[in-house]
Amino acid sequence: MFRYDAGKDGFIDLMELKLMMEKLGASQTHLGLKNMIKEVDEDFDGKLSFREFLLIFRKAAAGELHEDSGLHALARLSEIDVSTEGVKGAKSFFEAKVQAINEASRFEEEIKAEQEEKKKQAEEMKQRKAAFKELQSAFKQ
Repeated sequence: MFRYDAGKDGFIDLMELKLMMEKLGASQTHLGLKNMIKEVDEDFDGKLSFREFLLIFRKAAAGELHEDSGLHALARLSEIDVSTEGVKGAKSFFEAKVQAINEASRFEEEIKAEQEEKKKQAEEMKQRKAAFKELQSAFKQ
């Protein structure tokens, strides 16, 4: 999935999905692509997150995808066949998935740290203003 994330934002948008489907040899119409996203877009943002991308395979495994849907074609094209790829090929596939999840988690941690730093700076600024007002009131008396 992330190989096709041209924007490197952790999501597959409509144009990236179009390119991915073309490269996989299962081109779709514009409407077909929109329907593919709509079918698994849990947060209604119009693009596929990693979680939503994995939902395609869960639905395919559960038989919840129509045979003629683009998602069914994508799931079929993206399957890992251990008998042909071997255990090492499957291992590499899943390690890449885990690495992508870890990178997303690391990014979230960086954002949280940045937010905490901003809160800390805001609190320090508030304390400095309070201390300044206290000194200022001492000079007024």
